[in-house]
Amino acid sequence: MAALGWLTPRRRSATARSVLAGEAAAEAARKSSLEAESAAEESAAEEPEFPVVGDERAAAFFDLDNTVMQGAAIFHFGRGLYKRKFFERRELTRFAWQQAWFRLAGVEDPEHMQDARDSALSIVKGHRVSELMSIGEEIYDEYMADRIWPGTRALAQAHLDAGQKVWLVTAAPVETATIIARRLGLTGALGTVAESVDGVYTGRLVGEPLHGPAKAEAVRALAAAEGLDLARCAAYSDSHNDIPMLSLVGHPYAINPDTKLRKHARALDWRLRDYRTGRKAAKVGIPAAAGVGALAGGTAAAVALHRRRR
Repeated sequence: MAALGWLTPRRRSATARSVLAGEAAAEAARKSSLEAESAAEESAAEEPEFPVVGDERAAAFFDLDNTVMQGAAIFHFGRGLYKRKFFERRELTRFAWQQAWFRLAGVEDPEHMQDARDSALSIVKGHRVSELMSIGEEIYDEYMADRIWPGTRALAQAHLDAGQKVWLVTAAPVETATIIARRLGLTGALGTVAESVDGVYTGRLVGEPLHGPAKAEAVRALAAAEGLDLARCAAYSDSHNDIPMLSLVGHPYAINPDTKLRKHARALDWRLRDYRTGRKAAKVGIPAAAGVGALAGGTAAAVALHRRRR
C-alpha cells in the first residue's frame, strides 16, 4: 500500500477497498474457470467422444421413414409412379385405404397385410428393374431430396467422417433405399427385396418385408459378415417397431420418436433427438388433403400411419 501514501486517508481507504475487490473478483473468476474446466473433464470422462474416429469395428444403422426422411419413402415413390401413369387412380385409392385399414385398426392382420403387399407389388410386376431404378433417380430429385432431415443427415455424416460405414435399414424397397443411400453418400442399404427374373419383377417378394425383428436379424447378419462389434455400433429410428434393432447396439438413438419409443428410450436412458416442432411433430410427412377428395384423404391417412409397421 506504500504507493498510495500521497492520497488522503479516506481516499487511501476507498482505493484499497477497490484493489481488494478487484483481486477478489479476479480470484473468483479464476476459481470458476478451473471448476468449469474440471467439470468439462469429468463430463468428457463420463461420455467419451462419439463416434470414435478410426474405430473400424463400429458402424451405424439408420431407419429411413421419419428418421432420415420426412414421411414414407414408398409413398413418395408411389407419387412418382402415379405421375408417370404406372397405375390408375382407382388402384391408388385401393392401395391407400388398404394401408390405412390395418394401421388405423392397430392390428397387423395377415390377410389384410398380404392383400396390401400384393397390391403394391402388382404395380411393378412386369417392369424391368433397370427401368424402376432409373425412374427412382428422378423421383428422388422430385419428391425426396428436400425431405431429408438435416439433423439426422448430420449424424450420419459424423459416422462417415469418423471413418465408419453407414447403412439404411428399411422396409422400403431395396432399390429405393439404395438410391437414397447413394445420394446421401452412405455405404449402402438393407431393404425389402422384390423378386425379379431376368431383370423383370415377378410381383412377388423374396421372403417377407424387412420390418421389426427382421431388421434386427439383417443388422446382426451384416455385422457378422463385416466383422463389426455391435456394442460399438449405433442405430437410429423413430419407431417402437425398431426396438429389436436398437437393442442390438451399444449406442441406440430415438430420432423423432413415436410415443412408445420415447417412453422406452427414457426408461433405458437412450439418447433422443427430435427435429420436429410443435404440432408438426405429429403431422410430419402428411400431405395436405383438404379439398382434394377422398383419394388424397386416403393416401394421407396411409402415409400418416405408415410408420406403425416398419
